[in-house]
Amino acid sequence: MLNALLSLPLTHGLIPPAIELLGMLVFLALLVSRRWKRWLPIAVIAAGGGAIVGYVLCWLLSDVFDVFGVSLSSGSRAWFSAAVAAIAVAIARLVWSRGPRLIAVAASIALFALVGAIGINIDLGEFPNLKTALGIGSYGDIHLPSVRPSAATIHLSEWTPPGRLPMAGHIGMITIPATNSGFHPRSALIYLPPAALVASAPRLPVLEMMSGQPGGPEQVFTSGGFGASLDSYARSHRGLAPIVVVVDQLGAPNRNPMCVDSALGNSASYVTVDVPRWIRGHLNTLTDRSDWAIGGFSQGGTCAIQFGAGMPAIYGGILDIAGEIAPVSGTLQNTIDSGFDGSKAKYLAATPRALMRANAPYRDTLAIFAVGELDTRFRAGISTLAASATAAGMTTHLLVSAGRAHDWHAVHSGMERALPLLGAHWGLGG
Repeated sequence: MLNALLSLPLTHGLIPPAIELLGMLVFLALLVSRRWKRWLPIAVIAAGGGAIVGYVLCWLLSDVFDVFGVSLSSGSRAWFSAAVAAIAVAIARLVWSRGPRLIAVAASIALFALVGAIGINIDLGEFPNLKTALGIGSYGDIHLPSVRPSAATIHLSEWTPPGRLPMAGHIGMITIPATNSGFHPRSALIYLPPAALVASAPRLPVLEMMSGQPGGPEQVFTSGGFGASLDSYARSHRGLAPIVVVVDQLGAPNRNPMCVDSALGNSASYVTVDVPRWIRGHLNTLTDRSDWAIGGFSQGGTCAIQFGAGMPAIYGGILDIAGEIAPVSGTLQNTIDSGFDGSKAKYLAATPRALMRANAPYRDTLAIFAVGELDTRFRAGISTLAASATAAGMTTHLLVSAGRAHDWHAVHSGMERALPLLGAHWGLGG
């Protein structure tokens, strides 16, 4: 019962509109007063002032102080401003209230805050249910199938699924040791498609994925809904889909090692040395670089293009969803000092465009760039990187999600549209 309650959707279904309707009715009730000639002008002033304060706060936090690292979308700004406006009216009404009515008006403040939070969450798509909002893990440990040397003899185009192929893949957590790097990652998550779960499993292509910062591996499946997209793809392709390993390139939600080895942690060695070595030893995967791709969202997207561009011997595919044009942590000077030993030359050499110039021309490399149409801060950079990738010899696709900003809706759309392109590249079908 509790698990069912925690799993109720917060971005669609009946709960969000029901809470929003309740908030609207309560707000209208606050406007009703026997002394309406005196109260209504006060309510209008409070609402207008609250909306202005809410919008200014969004502008300060997002555009001036850059607290979130991204620009808030117009939808999030609208929800926040509306919530502050409603709260301002409730605070003003407190002066007019006594007894039980005072308690009811005070409770309405919490309701308006909840309505604003739900609206912003719908806009961002970050918390699909109460479980994820409370930080309760959605996945347990995964049981890995045994590694089968004979699987190497089965070509994907020749593989015939057995009669009882699972309808869906498995997602679970695993600890991937940082044997070489000494990095301190959180647990990774693995998606095994239906074809990987049967006795006659073929060796499959690999997609290493990374979430954004702040964030963690689980978000790729909870907020991004990648598991459902992979299962849908597998159902149309004889149970075949990539093995997806979502790794932690950060070490903690708010850390940013900037996709390099530095005093902040050997993030690059962990993702590109420790993880691939572990995957090859524990999973039935193909080994050629053309069958491996690296991907991520936001900071993870930045890492994806850095690793993909800088290590073409490992990765033949890149999926950069709304990544930065170059690694960044605060100001440019702080980025150089904290991640590159104060050397501007080292920093410039680690930028994706510099790496592409250094390793061009690329052989049989697929680069997919995805971004939201309304992602004002990252869209121009993604377009620039896509053009640089094309100039460096990569087969490039630029996917723009209409009506989306720097949010998980854009991630979901980008991953869904990228899967057929990657599948065709790997020989799984378009």
